[in-house]
Amino acid sequence: SVSRLLYLLQQETSSTELRTECAVVLGSLAMGTENNVKSLLDCHIIPALLQGLLSPDLKFIEACLRCLRTIFISPVTPEDLLYTDAAVISHLMALLSRSRYTQEYICQIFSHCCKGPDHQTILFNRGAVQHIAHLLVSTSYKVRMQALKCFSVLAFENPQVSMTLVNVSVDGELLPQIFVKMLQRDKPIEMQLTSAKCLTSMCRAGAIRTDDSCIVLKTLPCLVRMCSKERLLEERVEGAETLAYLIETDVELQRIASITDHLIVMLADYFKYPSSVSAITDIKRLDHDLKHAHELRQAAFKLYASLGANDEDIRKKIIETENMMDRIVNGLSESTIKVRLAAVRCLHSLSRSVQQLRTSFQDHAVWKPLMKVLQNAPNEILVVASSTLCNLLLEFSPSKEPILESGAIELLCSLTQSENLALRVNGIWALMNMAFQAEQKIKSDILRGLSTEQLFQLLSDSDVNVLMKTLGLLRNLLSTRPHIDHIMSTHGKQIMQAVTLILEGEHNIEVKEQTLCILANIADGTTAKELIMTNDDILQKIKYYMSHSNAKLQLAAMFCISNLIWNEEEGSQERQDKLRDMGIVDILHKLSQSSDPNLCDK
Repeated sequence: SVSRLLYLLQQETSSTELRTECAVVLGSLAMGTENNVKSLLDCHIIPALLQGLLSPDLKFIEACLRCLRTIFISPVTPEDLLYTDAAVISHLMALLSRSRYTQEYICQIFSHCCKGPDHQTILFNRGAVQHIAHLLVSTSYKVRMQALKCFSVLAFENPQVSMTLVNVSVDGELLPQIFVKMLQRDKPIEMQLTSAKCLTSMCRAGAIRTDDSCIVLKTLPCLVRMCSKERLLEERVEGAETLAYLIETDVELQRIASITDHLIVMLADYFKYPSSVSAITDIKRLDHDLKHAHELRQAAFKLYASLGANDEDIRKKIIETENMMDRIVNGLSESTIKVRLAAVRCLHSLSRSVQQLRTSFQDHAVWKPLMKVLQNAPNEILVVASSTLCNLLLEFSPSKEPILESGAIELLCSLTQSENLALRVNGIWALMNMAFQAEQKIKSDILRGLSTEQLFQLLSDSDVNVLMKTLGLLRNLLSTRPHIDHIMSTHGKQIMQAVTLILEGEHNIEVKEQTLCILANIADGTTAKELIMTNDDILQKIKYYMSHSNAKLQLAAMFCISNLIWNEEEGSQERQDKLRDMGIVDILHKLSQSSDPNLCDK
């Protein structure tokens, strides 16, 4: 039984041959089912094997490492078991020099157990970079490959590691040059892909420039090659996802990728041919690929999203690729959450195009599945979907009307109450877009949907972005005279309170300027004016901002005044008299001598 084997393994009095055989048999058991591994873990095999690494006998050490490797690469083994004792990592680093087998197994253990920044930091601080770098030029392919995988997981989204790697050299050659050699076409695919991932992480961390030839001429073309339908499913998935990450924030790389090897058309095959050409004869492979076809779709959506992030022509090319909009729409309702998220990201990227919002988005009624996605989705999907909705609600988008009819106001008002900041911002932003040049009924519906309490809640939000968008919404609601008068007749008291609140608070110039512009809009109303004229506190504030040190605020305050005093409007004489008595004319005289031409003219 397992416990007997473990007992013998740990007996110092057993012969080394016997202990080594025990480690080998346990390793074979670990290669079985996940339940095998679970029962081995329950018997505390890991501490027993780690203890074995202290033996002076190399063959026994190698057998223990091989068994540990098999256990750690199993999905049921918690990675943290490697990190419970800091001395273990240091001891493993020291064992790296013993043999090519210790090198291969230890690198494999590290690359499987390095999940996230905490693990990266532990390995980095224990000297992983220095200990593993020279293994990249080992005579053993397996050692080179496992060392490369280590660097790929150590550097992933980790600027500290990436910045270090750039300056490390082995036998007089810098690591980036070694990685570039490893992604040449004559190298095995696994090696090409992994070294491309290392260079990608270094580039995203800013350790290598995006216009460096090792990125533009080597890494990017290598990743595009991985997207070809000759490659296996896993290679196509990893190639596309890594390329999406490489070009995500750089428009020049997006342009280069879009014209390399007909990439945009090549990605359309991700939806059609899950299996590579070479795998067609293998029944087991075909079955596997059909089960994993959704991973290809997810990868294609991700890469399309990156490609179309900035350039209008690329977006047009993507949308003109066969059935692309239908594919995205189908992606929005897939059962796998990762595919849905990738499809929404792709849609979001394409929705940045005014042209596409007016054409393809309209022809395919994209708003329908999008509204469906927004019903009880998890936050990560909600954030991207609501951002996309913001774009579909811009004034030139023909989707605006049907979206309103499908209950969007209620949905967006509920987003503004979310704990999640990005969702609050998107909810209020979408309402702001919706209110722009809208008819009075929509504006009233928005105010009703939001409620006065919620409006005040948003105006006192700790995030300045939420505050600015809420003010933008108010400004859009209070435009065109009949609307201004109507809204101020129903919500005047609360809105004036809100304006006072903000002009008295500790806010930046932009916030105050936006608030004064709202006042200027109110001053433009016919009956709404009176709410300002009868409020001495507000009038004093306008006067104060006319003499403020910031010209933007002075201009905004003067807009309020000019809207209050138009000669041809009823009651203008009384308003002018009241403002004159307050000393406004004296300030205007002063301002007409200002060195700022805008203030002077106004």
